[in-house]
Amino acid sequence: MRHFRTDPLPAGALNALLALADLAPSVGNAQPWRFVRIVDAELRARLAAHVDAESERAACRYDAERAAAYRALKLHGLREAPELVAVFSEAAPVAGHGLGIATMPEMLRYSTAMAIHTLWLAARAQGIGIGWVSILDPIVVHAMLRVPADWSLIALLCIGYPEDEHDTPELERRGWQARDAAPVETR
Repeated sequence: MRHFRTDPLPAGALNALLALADLAPSVGNAQPWRFVRIVDAELRARLAAHVDAESERAACRYDAERAAAYRALKLHGLREAPELVAVFSEAAPVAGHGLGIATMPEMLRYSTAMAIHTLWLAARAQGIGIGWVSILDPIVVHAMLRVPADWSLIALLCIGYPEDEHDTPELERRGWQARDAAPVETR
């Protein structure tokens, strides 16, 4: 989701969606996710400029034909989406008391991904779209947002109403990559 209408979400809609995200399952009930709503216009502009620069750097990884196709894609809605939310995972949350992470500490980040998934499904059920921006430097974004050192960036989300509804993902519609069926193995 990269094409957003600019009209705002109804009053309280984002808070209601975040409350639903808080119901996601988490390892040891640690609830390590931390949501940062970005409302400052200057900060939003700096984030968009950073993502644009990282996107251009990423384009250079491709041959000329693929780079041209890459540059033709709209890769984020940071300027248009009415809401921006950065999602972090806290490395040592007090909640959960460390249960379930002694041998797999990455479960905290996976739990945060579950909260994002829950947020995404709740939003789509209300006709609200979400775009996950991943062409960025997490260290730069962390510094821009001035969050605690033990928070790791998991997602930068654009949230708002989509310009158009489609059943087929945009990257498939634009000829970048078709969806593949996941292989199923039997053991």
